Amino acid sequence: MDKELLTEDFNYDLPEELIASMPKKDRCGSRMMVIDRSSGEISCRRFEDFKDYIGKDDICVLNDTKVVPSRFFNDDGKIEIIRLEEPESNVWKCLVRPGKKMRVGNIINIAGVNGTVEKILPDGERMIRFANPIDIEEHGELALPHYMKRDADPVDKKRYQTVYAKNPGAIAAPTAGLHFTSELIEAIPHTFITLHVGVGTFQPVRSDRIVDHKMHSEKYYLSESSALAINSAKRKIAVGTTVTRVLEHLSLDKTGKIKSSSGETNIFIYPGHRFLGIDALLTNFHLPKSTLFMLVCALAGTDLMKEAYRRAVLEKFSFFSYGDCCLII
Repeated sequence: MDKELLTEDFNYDLPEELIASMPKKDRCGSRMMVIDRSSGEISCRRFEDFKDYIGKDDICVLNDTKVVPSRFFNDDGKIEIIRLEEPESNVWKCLVRPGKKMRVGNIINIAGVNGTVEKILPDGERMIRFANPIDIEEHGELALPHYMKRDADPVDKKRYQTVYAKNPGAIAAPTAGLHFTSELIEAIPHTFITLHVGVGTFQPVRSDRIVDHKMHSEKYYLSESSALAINSAKRKIAVGTTVTRVLEHLSLDKTGKIKSSSGETNIFIYPGHRFLGIDALLTNFHLPKSTLFMLVCALAGTDLMKEAYRRAVLEKFSFFSYGDCCLII
């Protein structure tokens, strides 16, 4: 790279009224901006046109993770908990607010079940051991992104979830997949990977230099049948940045082929990255100065993506999780 990349290089102006806080009436009702990397052409289409860009020898790779309720409050409503994972039975690794009420040895009650703070991790996360299991579906709620500025309501149980969600474990939805209906999925060649989207996807880049940013880690799984389908395809179209991260992580050995695998990835993709795992990307519009905006800039070029986002603002596209999408080809 010719110059040191700064977080500020990936800023752009976004009017707050373009941030989508509710889903559209129809899943397929979104607009789709198509960005052609070879010609630099930017065009405005509808998401229902997506299938027109997919050939019979291509493969669309989708993330079949399922969002689980991760937001809880203690019984008096004064402490908020974001459940990150359950590393052992009845032990939660979680974020808490306010932290001063959750020191080692402190007791918390959720749904009448006692929990004790056993450890505070270096990043401030707590390990809490509960006396009995807690029904997360009954007592938890979805941890919606902060920019929606609202609590989850009944419509989110269905719409903040892809129609093909299968494997529970995500805190946040793989939002590029929210546009698909079952009928559209069946109309395109496709396969699945699993990456459990964590709360780290919402974390801002706090360092001035992007190389100083510590990327979060997320768990993934790729089956043998999916690896075969991906390796056999003429073009690999990633549905979402989560799929992109897995396929690029698995392609780092530069063999051109990927293998069935499970593990964790903390790959950080920004301009200068050489893409080996994908040929095209469907994704939503991302936050200014975010690692996800850096990823799409790495794929299409920062100047082209900034122009595309400028056009999206001008054309009043809607942004973020429940917003419109773009297809980078």
